[in-house]
Amino acid sequence: TSPLARTVETARILASPHGLEPIPEAYLKEIDYGRWEGLRRSEVERDFKAEYAIWQEDPFTIAPKGGESGLNTLNRILPGVRRIVETHRHRSVLVVSHKGANRLLISSLLGFDMRSYRDRLDQSPAALNILDFMSEVRPRLRLFNDVSHYEGIPARVLGQRLSKWWSPQEHVPPVPAAAARS
Repeated sequence: TSPLARTVETARILASPHGLEPIPEAYLKEIDYGRWEGLRRSEVERDFKAEYAIWQEDPFTIAPKGGESGLNTLNRILPGVRRIVETHRHRSVLVVSHKGANRLLISSLLGFDMRSYRDRLDQSPAALNILDFMSEVRPRLRLFNDVSHYEGIPARVLGQRLSKWWSPQEHVPPVPAAAARS
C-alpha cells in the first residue's frame, strides 16, 4: 500500500479478514502536486491559473512547482510494481494506491498514450482494477474501475470527477423540453 493514511486504512480493512498486515511502500504514493497539495481544484485554478493551464495540457511531462510530473511518478512506481510481480509470481496481490498513480501505471502497462492518461481513463475512489501478469511486463486488464461496492451510496456522496473533461455537470446533454415536463 501507499504509506498515506487513507490508503493504509483501506488496505487494513481489506487485509484484516485474511489475517494480513499491509506493507507500506513509498513508491506507491500519489503524484506529488507540490504547492497545490491540499488545495481543491477550484483553488488551484484560481490561485495558479497560468501554471494550471500549462499542466492541464500535458500533465505527463509538466509538473506543478515543487511537485512531480506523470513521467517522474511513473518512473517511481514501475520498478516497484515489477518487483511485486516478480516476487509474487502466480499469486494474487492487492495493491492499494491512488487515482492518478493507478491511471499512469495502467496506461503505461497497456501501451496507451501517456499524455492523455487523465482524460482517457476514469478512476473512481476505492475502485477495483484487476491486472493479470503473463510476465513482469505483459499484463492483461481483466477489470477496470469496478465500483459495484458503491451500490446504494447516493451520487452526491461520491463527489465529482477531478478532470474537467469528464465532469458530469459540464457534459450532460440538455433535456428536451417535452421530456422535462413529463
